[in-house]
Amino acid sequence: MSYPRLIIDLDKIHKNAVKVHSMCSRHGVEVVGVTKVVCGDPTVARTLLDSGIEILGDSRLKNIERMKANGINSKFMLLRIPMLSELRKAVELVDVFLVSELEVVKVLSDLSKKVGMRRQIIYMVDLGDLREGVWFENSIDEIVSASRFSGVELVGIGTNLGCYGGIIPTPEKMKQLVEIARVLRSKNVNVKIVSAGNTAALPLIEMDELPNEVNQYRIGEAIMLGTDATNNRTIEYLERETFILEVEIVEIKIKPSIPVGKIGKDSFGRTPRFEDRGNIKRAILAIGEQDVDSKGIFPMDKRARVLHASSDHMIVDISESDVDYRIGDKMCFLLNYSSLLRSMTSQYVEKIFSKRG
Repeated sequence: MSYPRLIIDLDKIHKNAVKVHSMCSRHGVEVVGVTKVVCGDPTVARTLLDSGIEILGDSRLKNIERMKANGINSKFMLLRIPMLSELRKAVELVDVFLVSELEVVKVLSDLSKKVGMRRQIIYMVDLGDLREGVWFENSIDEIVSASRFSGVELVGIGTNLGCYGGIIPTPEKMKQLVEIARVLRSKNVNVKIVSAGNTAALPLIEMDELPNEVNQYRIGEAIMLGTDATNNRTIEYLERETFILEVEIVEIKIKPSIPVGKIGKDSFGRTPRFEDRGNIKRAILAIGEQDVDSKGIFPMDKRARVLHASSDHMIVDISESDVDYRIGDKMCFLLNYSSLLRSMTSQYVEKIFSKRG
């Protein structure tokens, strides 16, 4: 058996997807199941579809291509605003595009006509998070212009909050987008979809504060991990142990808690910080920053703690653990979004599926 390995609990992911889909549906909100953190894994994608979710979203065209090649029959949304260089291929694979540039819309419209498939677009509006989108104060004219390209169908507007600037979705932010949709409709733009939410916007549904006009969320983190990083919380009604990373111990020794000598930068250019706790019992594990984010990996042994990592080695303090660890033993970890993304991307981490049922 190969290590490190990531145990993927499909049953728990399915439970999360069902709960999120059901809760959103009761509020008239369609869920786009986001697969980017699992690199478009077809098995996980199929689990999302089995929950009742009908649209899958991913940022990478290769992930969408992978899912289609593995028999995933779904409507697909490209979450990252597309590169001009990938549009010729994308128009064959993607049903709904998030866009923010008229030049892209024009090329997409022309390509859609050539292949005889009228693709849908959702025009992104920046409400202050400072990632993609036309600035909200200048949005109307640009979106009206986008709606006039005959090769594509502008079906809605959307926004992204929490991912770049950390801006928390609030009722006021949602109302801003809803008002833009109303103005556009007054100018004969058929805005059917107001795609205003991600995991960070779930509290608006939980507290019944979401404007009725918002009718689509793009959800990944909550379903995959049961967490909400933007709001710094574990979502209590969702499963947390969906992905468990198992890593093998390659060294156990008692050493000083502070390096001996003049401290500079580590191999990643970071200045390490150490707490003087005298001599401690440390385990070295066969994994590193190439495979996980060492700041986002949490021992399931609550009395162990991650100290630091280089590219291929991770150091864990096991001084206070009740477990008598030996060389070759495995330690188990929960992951945050950043660590899950790296471990799913890493070819050095074996993926093991815990089958549903």
